Amino acid sequence: MKPHVFVAMPFGVKPGHDGSPIDFNRIYDDYLVPALAAAGLDMFRADEELRAGDIRTDMFQELLIADLVVADLTLDNPNVWYELGVRHALRARGVILVQGPRPTQPFDIYTDRKLHYRLKDGMPDPATLAEDREALTSMAVATLQAWQGRKLSPVYNLLPNLREPDWKTLLLAERNEFSVAYEEWASRMEVARQKTRAGDILVLADETPTRALRIEARRAAGEALLKLRHYDFALEQFEAVLALDAEHKPARERKAGCLGRLGRFEEAREWVRRLTEEYPRDAEVWALSGRVEKDNWMSRWRRDGASAVELHEAAAFEDAALADAIEPYRKAFIIDPSHHYSGINALTLQMLRRHLGGADEPVLIDNLVGGVLWAALTAQERSHKDYWARASYAELCLLVNPLETVRREYGATAAAANGDWFALDSSRQTLCLLRDLEFRPPETAAALGIIDREIARSTPPFQPRRVFLFSGHMIDAPGRASPRFPPDKEAIAAQGIAAALDALGAGPGDLALAQGASGGDLLFLEACKARGVRLQLMLPFTEPEFIERSVSPAADGASWCKRYYTLRAGLPDAPRIMPVELGPLPKTGRMERMNAYERCNRWLLNTALAWGIDRVHFVCLWNGASGDGTGGTAHMYEEVKRRTGRVSWIDTRLLW
Repeated sequence: MKPHVFVAMPFGVKPGHDGSPIDFNRIYDDYLVPALAAAGLDMFRADEELRAGDIRTDMFQELLIADLVVADLTLDNPNVWYELGVRHALRARGVILVQGPRPTQPFDIYTDRKLHYRLKDGMPDPATLAEDREALTSMAVATLQAWQGRKLSPVYNLLPNLREPDWKTLLLAERNEFSVAYEEWASRMEVARQKTRAGDILVLADETPTRALRIEARRAAGEALLKLRHYDFALEQFEAVLALDAEHKPARERKAGCLGRLGRFEEAREWVRRLTEEYPRDAEVWALSGRVEKDNWMSRWRRDGASAVELHEAAAFEDAALADAIEPYRKAFIIDPSHHYSGINALTLQMLRRHLGGADEPVLIDNLVGGVLWAALTAQERSHKDYWARASYAELCLLVNPLETVRREYGATAAAANGDWFALDSSRQTLCLLRDLEFRPPETAAALGIIDREIARSTPPFQPRRVFLFSGHMIDAPGRASPRFPPDKEAIAAQGIAAALDALGAGPGDLALAQGASGGDLLFLEACKARGVRLQLMLPFTEPEFIERSVSPAADGASWCKRYYTLRAGLPDAPRIMPVELGPLPKTGRMERMNAYERCNRWLLNTALAWGIDRVHFVCLWNGASGDGTGGTAHMYEEVKRRTGRVSWIDTRLLW
């Protein structure tokens, strides 16, 4: 969605400082609207009947949440000054001051930069209007791009320790247009988050009504992708957050973590170093440092196919890297003794170090055992359903307690997971580390067996080998003026699609994503089904409307409808319906809404990318033309080409 700009200005015709009339509606229509629209902004201006103290809630909400506020200070209008003061008090930046001719400058903002526009007979001067518009457009673009730059508010400049309130605290108590839209959007975001549907989250992230929500949405998408262990795509989301807010601490932490998981350890260390310097008493930051160093240590000795003896020897050789991982975890636990995660990691790694023949520090181990015991048990007292507290305690038991205790506590931990495959798999990763290094083999084998049995009972997320994304021409409707996919070319198109899939080695374990329109879509889906590929239909409309729009209009529409229903009946998963999953089409302006097909293309693409960028391959049946409007194959082709480059283009100009 477009960024929002709130315009604070007088309305109608008002006398200027010299008594001559100024038409502010013409200033708004001829100067502000074209200039701000050229900057890609959606404008809001308060109603001309407003009085001081009678500000409508929608207007006030926009003033607080808007990405940008433009205040016209040509006159000393009390409403405009009041609105500007509220904005300066709650937001450190995001304000542009404009003014027409006036004899003196207000003292409080005398030194602030202001854009001057010229008037003739009380209206924008036609001779300079284009120049004035261009200057405002440029400043609006620059201000948005420098959103986290220099503070513009005099309040925040004079009070350097003042921090902006969290945007959620700026939602008005009275329900209004913005709060209703936000609640609906947030509800869909939460459903997508709970279902770990990162593709849905990414679409919703682009449809947020304000920049602040975009930060929240990108972060949520990154968290979902982290859970799926798609670290490269998750990293992109956290970098998108940082592009909007360079000081966003959680995004900085997650970026460092992703870099570590991707093996980019030098970059990860640099991000962590900055965080530890800025937050030297933050346990989470030091635990993150430990995580990066632990990943580095494991990457230095773990090799596929190596024997237990070879792994043991290689891990022992990397004692210095292991020590580098222990220290930040230990420091985090000292800073916050309730932080059982850092405590159990420091203890496990220290005991592995001793097991591998490294330094034996019995006092440190004893202190960590006691500290983790207290931290894990008190965390369980606070919340009996805290899986991670139970997991820390079970891991402690594995390190120091008898076999029966290990069995009992890992059984309790498995039950506490409540079928959460991701949580169980996280515990399994630690147990595999201990198994690979032959640490307390009977206890480790018992714990791993319990976790593996529980994982077998849970539903693991489907992880496709590859994801095939498709877009292509529909069969021509009767009477189409310029033939594009004539009905008699169906067999040739089907052969081309089949050949493309065979060249890619499509088969069981792969996933196909498409709509279900007559022609290319259904031919692709039928060919994928014949090769054992799992199918997922994603429709831009409710099913009856989609069939009416995209299946039945084809030549021999009844036959295509029958094929659609036959295919649908054999699907393991019902078609996903965009209005149900993502809600109604979002506004792209005051009166316009997004194109449904273009939105569905983004939904398909983001869903595919969420399975892993390197798994996505786009197949298209296309004549290379721009099509009948946005949302067609041309739009999808450009998006995928820009995003992954892996495209199999079946050029219909070469087929017929």
